[in-house]
Amino acid sequence: MARKIIITAAITGGIHTPSMSPYLPVTPKMIIEDALKAHEAGAATVHIHARSAADGRPTSDLNVMKEIISGIKKQCNAVICVTSGGAPGMELEERLAPVSNFKPELASCNAGSVNFNFSGAAKAIKEPKYDWEIPYLQRSEDQIFSNSFTSLSYYISTMNHCGTIPEYEVYDVGMIHNIAHLMKTGIVKNAIYLQFVMGILGGIPATVDNLAYLVKTAREELGDIKWSCAAAGRAQLPMVTAAMAMGGNVRVGLEDNLYLHSGALAKSSAEQVTLVKEIAVRMGFEIANAEETRSILGLKGIAEVNY
Repeated sequence: MARKIIITAAITGGIHTPSMSPYLPVTPKMIIEDALKAHEAGAATVHIHARSAADGRPTSDLNVMKEIISGIKKQCNAVICVTSGGAPGMELEERLAPVSNFKPELASCNAGSVNFNFSGAAKAIKEPKYDWEIPYLQRSEDQIFSNSFTSLSYYISTMNHCGTIPEYEVYDVGMIHNIAHLMKTGIVKNAIYLQFVMGILGGIPATVDNLAYLVKTAREELGDIKWSCAAAGRAQLPMVTAAMAMGGNVRVGLEDNLYLHSGALAKSSAEQVTLVKEIAVRMGFEIANAEETRSILGLKGIAEVNY
């Protein structure tokens, strides 16, 4: 039988701003619509951040998050991966509150601290739609995306309590060692699912050699793992294609890359899903649906969430 590929669509994130693309989902309604289109196109999993309807700013408002994830759940059976990364500047409890309150099947768990610099994007915005955008982007040059061992223990223990499987976001190779340490202490209790996030300024560069090293190191330190790859910007398509060839799953979507190909903005995350699905099928793979993904990752099922 052909291997099943899990496609995740990361819908909006907390990095891109409304002025960067007219197609970036920046209201709860738009996020829901983009997630539904991505799922229909072949994404078994949708990765969700919340944004304010007023100005598209990333928000930790639990009412907004609930509106988004319950809106998606009412209309499809996609696996919803709720962020615990939030946006730069959010406090620990803010970032983890969606997990504690909504008990999702899957949630992101950032596996270590990293410089996360996206300030260069401010230079391309000549006339921002909102006053918050340029200062928000520029501040990232002096910010550390903090995920200490104390924080990681708190995240993972909370997810264990909620029956939520962590999706470990790995921005550099040292974060694999962090997870291995937490395995030895007994905090990590579930099968390991890694998302290698490549090409962020401050993290590991997006190259095939680096991806091969991440996979090799993870297998040596963590044993039997399931993994996926995401890459920023123009590296997205080459890296996810390489990931499939190497035995991994893939993440695309407007959180990671606003373009479909050079010079052409993607009009939805679904366009990127459609493209990577076609590549996967041409490579001889099958696409996992939501129920197959639940089985592959050992998720508790959509009936067990709290939204």
